[in-house]
Amino acid sequence: QVRLVESGGGLVQTGGSLRLSCSVSGSMFSINLLGWYRQAPGKQRELVATRTEGGSTKYADSVKGRFTISRDNAKNTVYLQMNSLKPEDTSVYYCAAGRSPRATQREYDYWGQGTLVTVSS
Repeated sequence: QVRLVESGGGLVQTGGSLRLSCSVSGSMFSINLLGWYRQAPGKQRELVATRTEGGSTKYADSVKGRFTISRDNAKNTVYLQMNSLKPEDTSVYYCAAGRSPRATQREYDYWGQGTLVTVSS
C-alpha cells in the first residue's frame, strides 16, 4: 500500500510562486510513475506533470516553462515548483502514483487528498 499526502497549497498573487510537496510512504518498489494533476471548480481533472522512475518528465502545454516536477528520493517526496502563477492555475492539486510508467489518469493506483492553490488577480 502507498500513501500520498500533499502540502504547500495556499493563496498567492498573480506572478508569484509556490512549491507543492507530496510525501510518499509505503511500498514504493512497484511505483514507476508519479504525477501531479489538478481540478478547477466545474472542470475535469487534468494532467499537470509526470515523472517516471527513470527521470523522464512530461508537462501540460499550459504549464511548460513555468512548472517543474522533481523528486527527492532520500525524503520520499515529490515536488511541484510553480512559478509565474496565473489565476487560471487556481485548482485543487493532486499527487498520484502508478505502477505503469505509461499510466493514464484512470490507471494510477494511488491518489492523495489534494491541496488547494488559489491565485488572485
